[in-house]
Amino acid sequence: MTDDFKYSEEAFADLQMLRYRLNGFNSLSLQQKLYVYCLSKAALSGRDITFDQQGKYNLLIRKTLEVIYSKFDGDRNQSDFKALEIYLKRIWFSSGIYHHYGCEKFLPHFSEDFFRKQFLSIDEKQLPLAKDQTKSELLEVLVPIIFNSKILPKRVNQTDGEDLVKTSACNFYEGVSQQEVESFYMQKKTDSSKQPSWGLNSKLVKEGGRIKEFVWKEDGMYGAAIKQIIFWLTKSLDYSENEEQKNVIKKLVKYYKSGNLKDFDDYSIAWVAQNKGSIDTINGFIEVYGDPLGLKGTWEGLVEYTDKVATKRTRAISENAQWFEDHSPVDPRFRKPKVKGVSANVICAAMLGGDEYPASAIGINLPNANWIRSAYGSKSVTIGNLTHAYNMVAHGNGFLDEFVIDKLTREHIEKYGEVCDDLHTDLHECLGHGSGRLLPGTDEDALKAYGNTIEEARADLFGLYYIADKKLVELGLLSDEEAYKSQYYTYMMNGLMTQLVRIKPGLNIEEAHMRNRALIAYWVLDHAGEAMELVKVKGKTYLRINDYLKMRDLFGTFLAEIQRIKSEGDYQAARELVETYAVKIDPKLHEEILLRYQKLNIAPYKGFINPKMTLVCDEEGNYKDVKLDYTESFAEQNLRYSKEYATLI
Repeated sequence: MTDDFKYSEEAFADLQMLRYRLNGFNSLSLQQKLYVYCLSKAALSGRDITFDQQGKYNLLIRKTLEVIYSKFDGDRNQSDFKALEIYLKRIWFSSGIYHHYGCEKFLPHFSEDFFRKQFLSIDEKQLPLAKDQTKSELLEVLVPIIFNSKILPKRVNQTDGEDLVKTSACNFYEGVSQQEVESFYMQKKTDSSKQPSWGLNSKLVKEGGRIKEFVWKEDGMYGAAIKQIIFWLTKSLDYSENEEQKNVIKKLVKYYKSGNLKDFDDYSIAWVAQNKGSIDTINGFIEVYGDPLGLKGTWEGLVEYTDKVATKRTRAISENAQWFEDHSPVDPRFRKPKVKGVSANVICAAMLGGDEYPASAIGINLPNANWIRSAYGSKSVTIGNLTHAYNMVAHGNGFLDEFVIDKLTREHIEKYGEVCDDLHTDLHECLGHGSGRLLPGTDEDALKAYGNTIEEARADLFGLYYIADKKLVELGLLSDEEAYKSQYYTYMMNGLMTQLVRIKPGLNIEEAHMRNRALIAYWVLDHAGEAMELVKVKGKTYLRINDYLKMRDLFGTFLAEIQRIKSEGDYQAARELVETYAVKIDPKLHEEILLRYQKLNIAPYKGFINPKMTLVCDEEGNYKDVKLDYTESFAEQNLRYSKEYATLI
């Protein structure tokens, strides 16, 4: 297949939209295509849940703006309307009014008067009015939320010393303090190592002085959306590839019906064990990055099928998982004596939904429960068609010329960068997250707000340490023992400098993955001596690495300490490391990097437009194919989604 596919689409604000191609989809059987179709509908049916979780007013604002946008009959080239269009697209991208990465509220560039005028011109029947709510009452609710920067300013606050619950606008808590939340869930915990992830699928609210937990399930909170998810999951059973897949889907449906987290654990165990067939899905309240306390799972959906050729790479890693664990630089007390159930695939994403749309992870390792990982293993994926799309749009954009110190280093990165990026992702997801163990009695949530950052650092360090190991050459995964240097340079350059393009001047680093990279980079810089340094060349700051082997030693040393912190639940050590190395930004360096990056005209964030799937029937109404359409625009797609998957308003 020639690679004339159009990967790059429109750009707006700090965002660029891409497309991903479903390689090999047409080679799937009709049954497999229909299985993918049903799972894809389930992956899109929870869309409104994610919007509501990201902020209490997100659905009201989105619905109102969509009506204004669709019904507007004036000049669509005027500045206020164009600004409204960009604002609405940003809301679609971020599942709400908060930046998907930085978590700060973004403000519109259209005037309040323009908004009021357009709002008042809309028939009230088309607006998301609550029962007995007047049009003017809804307007006065929305205006301050949209236009006042001081009201609910941040979705996830990670500022040390503040009440993280009360100062975060995410819609997981209402009327409760951080201390009340932590006390509530501490009372649920027992000494059992097989306890569920308390709080993962619920909202905690204080009413009349009492704390109540509203569970997300079929007959509970978000029930209308969950019923649609259940419908399509149940429909998919008609087309599953094998009985094991059916068993997993049935367990997921049981969990959605009951809301019981023990049912979720049963599902997770079955999901880990199910490796037959080409097609798989992730569907549910999974990742906890959207909660400042790391407890509540944001809803997400992903449908995938195996890239059999590329999977040979991840299989080589996963089949040697015990070797990597045994040779880890961490204290033997914190290693797993026997690595269980590690499976890894390179997959093609077929549909992105919820918190995976439009900005998606490129690698995933689940389940998150440590006790399940220890007893049953984990399942990892590297999403090959997404990374391929990223790579295709990055060629020749001038980034390496601007930020890499010399021609030899650039040439090395151009030669080995993509394969090493993929390998680091594989090592991070396939083995890093699944490595190590907690000491008996250590609470999984002991690191509290710092837990996500420490966990991501642990997996990244695992990958950085092992990508320089000769074992990868022996396994045929790298052709050159020096290839790893490309990853060391680009990773450290990103953590020290270039990831700063994603942060506005004057702000701290808040997002867990960014904190992780800064933590590693600045800790290593602080301990590197002459092995690594930031230098000025013609007034510009560059990274110079003088001793790559010393770098590997430092990664190993830091991995050992991060694993100790995780295994022992050392909250104070986690707090000290993160606050020292991963939060604050040098304002002069930040200003310099922003100016240099601005000249390149590259959007710092990217996301994907999903393919549109359509059922094709014969004259008698029997399904004969699933057609893919890659022409739908971002606006067309989201307006369609808002009609087809409008479950909560």
